[in-house]
Amino acid sequence: MQRKANKASRVAKGQELEVEHLVEVTEIDPEQARTLLRKHGADWPKLKDEAEALKKED
Repeated sequence: MQRKANKASRVAKGQELEVEHLVEVTEIDPEQARTLLRKHGADWPKLKDEAEALKKED
């Protein structure tokens, strides 16, 4: 049985809660949070550092 490959451009349904949490904690927008989660997975210290860097750029 073949499984469909996950598209890298989408966050898995279970990760949507992580997106919401990251947005709430770091005050970045949801699209930025999804991008960071795709890039770093559940490495929360790295996610928070990257989110802070994004906020400084804006």
